[in-house]
Parts: sequence; C-alpha cells; structure tokens
Amino acid sequence: MALKLGIKFDLKKIPKGAIIAIAVAPAVIIVVLFVILIYFPKTKEIKKLNADISAQENDIAKNRTKAAKLDILKIENDKLTKKLKELQEKLPEEEGVSSLIQQIAEMAAKADIDILTWKPETKKAHPSGIVEEIPFSLTLAGTYHKLGSFFSSLTQLNRIVNVSDIQLQLGNATAQKEEASLSISLKATTFSAVKEKSK
Repeated sequence: MALKLGIKFDLKKIPKGAIIAIAVAPAVIIVVLFVILIYFPKTKEIKKLNADISAQENDIAKNRTKAAKLDILKIENDKLTKKLKELQEKLPEEEGVSSLIQQIAEMAAKADIDILTWKPETKKAHPSGIVEEIPFSLTLAGTYHKLGSFFSSLTQLNRIVNVSDIQLQLGNATAQKEEASLSISLKATTFSAVKEKSK
C-alpha cells in the first residue's frame, strides 16, 4: 500500500523570492557552518598565537637589553678588578711590610738621608674595619732639602704611607756644608688588608 499525499509542486506557482531563498539557503547554511565550525576557532587560535608571539618578542627584547648590559657590566667588572688589584698593591697583607722597609731604606739612601732608628709600634685596627694600621717611628738625619726629596720619593711608593708628627731639630753645621744637618723624628703609618676569617 503506497501512500499518496497528492502534493504537486508547480514551480511556476512558487514565488520568485522563495525560489531564490531555496537556492541561496544551502550556500548560507554552508557559510554559517564554516564560520561557526572553522573560522571562529581558527580566529581564536590565531589571536592566541599572536599573543604568544608578542610575549616571545617581549622576552627577546628584554634578553637583548640584558645582553647589551652584560657587555657593559663585563667592562665595568674588568675596570673594578684592575682597581682592586691596584688597591691590593697599596694594601697588601702584613707580610709585605718587610719589602716596604727595604724600599724606604733605598729611598732614604738615594736622598742622602740616614735612618738612625726604625721602631715598629703596635698594630691597630682602623675604624673602617677593612684595614689595619701598621705604625712605626723613625729617626733620620739629613738636610732640610734632602728631607723634602725623601718625602717626595715616598709618594712614588705603591703602598700608602702616611707621615705625621714630624719634629726637626737643628744639628751641627759643618764648614763644608752650606745647609745645617737636621735630626728628624717622625711617625709613619702604612696599612695592610685585614685577613678574612675562615668560616
């Protein structure tokens, strides 16, 4: 038993707008499905990837800035290392005091100054806590100008040597010398680096 509905379509009776709608409907459905199923998810993924790219570009820019600063910091580190070495020469460990004594004796001999006494005094901690003061007393003999020459040569030392409490006493002038001989007493202080305590 076949079911007959008796529906007959006459295309001439269907309005033109409906025919156009029927013809366009599959295309619209395909476009809507494309937009919902493909375009929106891909757009969302593209936005996420663009955000990731932007974040990575920011990281690259930051790292490039750090790399540029690294070169500057390496140069600065080299300068500070050289300065530290220079300061370590001026503030060596306590063992370097014997070489200082020899250098001062040589400078005194070159300036024609006689070192009569050399008396080390008690080592003191400097208020900074970074260095220790190593004071010593000297008694010298020579003329005023030779003493000036000797003091001038002390400034050429790699070590820091502070001279204080200078006392000049007139000695005997001889007929051969135009300048009077002086007896000179002074205190000198050098410094040494404080040894780091091992933990």
